[in-house]
Amino acid sequence: MNYTHLTQGERYQIHALRRQGVSLARIAAELNRHRSTISRELLRNSGSAGYKPASAHTQARTRQCVRRNAKEFSSEQWSHVHAYLRLHLSPQQTSGRLKLEKAITISHECIYLHTYQNKAQGGDLVSYLRCQKARRKRYASGQERRGTLKNRVSIEQRPAVVDKRSRIGDWEGDTVIGKGHQGVLVTLVERKSRYTLAAPLNSRHSAGVTQAIIDLLRPHKKQCKTLTLDNGKEFAEHEFIAQCLQAKVYFAHPYSSWERGLNENHNGLLRQFFPEKTNLLKVTQDQDNDAVHCLNHRLRKCPVCRTPHEVFHGLEMRPLKLSGDALCS
Repeated sequence: MNYTHLTQGERYQIHALRRQGVSLARIAAELNRHRSTISRELLRNSGSAGYKPASAHTQARTRQCVRRNAKEFSSEQWSHVHAYLRLHLSPQQTSGRLKLEKAITISHECIYLHTYQNKAQGGDLVSYLRCQKARRKRYASGQERRGTLKNRVSIEQRPAVVDKRSRIGDWEGDTVIGKGHQGVLVTLVERKSRYTLAAPLNSRHSAGVTQAIIDLLRPHKKQCKTLTLDNGKEFAEHEFIAQCLQAKVYFAHPYSSWERGLNENHNGLLRQFFPEKTNLLKVTQDQDNDAVHCLNHRLRKCPVCRTPHEVFHGLEMRPLKLSGDALCS
């Protein structure tokens, strides 16, 4: 298996697991990485205050960026790179997609370096780079403080096939809260394809959240086998959700966000469009649709340099376009 660098999301998972006192071997298993990779990450990228995922990612990326220059590429080739960055593709996704299309072979380190050089020259490419901040949650006891949902089924009983991400139909769900608890987004992510669904609501009341989940997944009912949620009270009507969708609903362990790591990561991606200071009551359905469309047509490292839209709908790969209907069938 070819080695790939740790992602920013994986670094946040390492940080959360270490705070739980989880062993290096267990962390490696959770991330599907070699134990030495985790050990080396903690050794190389920890500072005086310990291991901080944001600074660790910056340190690692800085080392990568200085390994090579990009003077050999023409202005026309750079224009191709710029176009993909402005589609909100990350440098790594841009590099992989261009290689897959046999257009340019360029490393993501080169693209990062070029992007910051463009910033120094007054360009705007750096504004298209994504950035995530650490989630501040209480992990101390690992015990549920909000009470237990009636008849909840633990993730421990979830079929092993879900962990393999070998099929379409296994979803993770959560809610994103607006500034001052003003408004909420219900978010769903399909585990294999990374296909995202979201809906804005005025509150986290279980009745509204339940209906939103059903409305989002009903068009994809045949592609909905399981749904994994956290233990929030907004999911109190999980049995009704399971009945309507004819799917199995499971719950992660309390304060174990890494068990729904994909959904947590996608919530961070949505924050690019709706930052933490956003009053989500002001988010319109059209704005929500635009953000979801962008995520579903954005390349992902896994599956290799394909979009969630392509994988979820079984579409053939086509060159990306700047138009709003890119890759829509």
